[in-house]
Amino acid sequence: MNKINFILNYVKYLLKARNQHGIHSPYVYELFNNVIKDQTPFYVFSDIESIRAKLLLTDLEIEVSDYGAGSQIHSSNRRKISAIAKNSLKDPKYAQLLFRLVNRFKPQNVLELGTSLGISTLYLATPNAKNVITTVEGCPNVAKVAQVNFDKLGCKNIRLVNQQFDAFLPEYLKMVSSLDFVFFDGNHTKEATLRYFNWCVEKADAKSIFIFDDIYWSNGMKEAWQEIKQHPKVTTTIDLFAVGIVFFNPDLSKEHFVLRY
Repeated sequence: MNKINFILNYVKYLLKARNQHGIHSPYVYELFNNVIKDQTPFYVFSDIESIRAKLLLTDLEIEVSDYGAGSQIHSSNRRKISAIAKNSLKDPKYAQLLFRLVNRFKPQNVLELGTSLGISTLYLATPNAKNVITTVEGCPNVAKVAQVNFDKLGCKNIRLVNQQFDAFLPEYLKMVSSLDFVFFDGNHTKEATLRYFNWCVEKADAKSIFIFDDIYWSNGMKEAWQEIKQHPKVTTTIDLFAVGIVFFNPDLSKEHFVLRY
């Protein structure tokens, strides 16, 4: 998606987005005010952001194997770590939202599709050292950098898998009875996003939460998000522009919220 279309989508989002006064669901109202909008600076945030700052200054080049939609910025497979950090890492605002969601819902298992350099993984892993974070990265050189970052914070509850999603997911789903929390942040194509969602939704239950990154990244991702919202197992969704949050709790009504964040 070119920059003009992206800006137009953002303007449309702002026109549609509501604040807390437009939320009529008590569940979403409470979640929005006490979790999504919370600005409490947990102690680990500064440690993770210190790692991000160092990545942004690292000029070392690595060979990148891109199995997803590809980069809209880089044409070469050789990229500086600083460039990967600048263009691929989740903004602190949204990465810290992942921390708060995990801290709130306390999932036993967390799955992340798309490790990149590991910043979002650290935010997923640090609320509770006892839960297990399985994160999948297709590129071996990127995965090596991520592992170094996990070791810096001494995170022992992260299982980093260097494998392509299509090979990993079917085998992983055979081993788990349900999926508590899934962050989809890898292959940003409509086809792949829907494929992984449709595989994972078979293991979704009332307590499951799925987070989709970059739901306005392309026209294909916008279309994928619309299809996900209409799935019969999906109840409530929250559109924050940069990410979409999906709930499967049958006690929640079928509602789709666009909230200003």
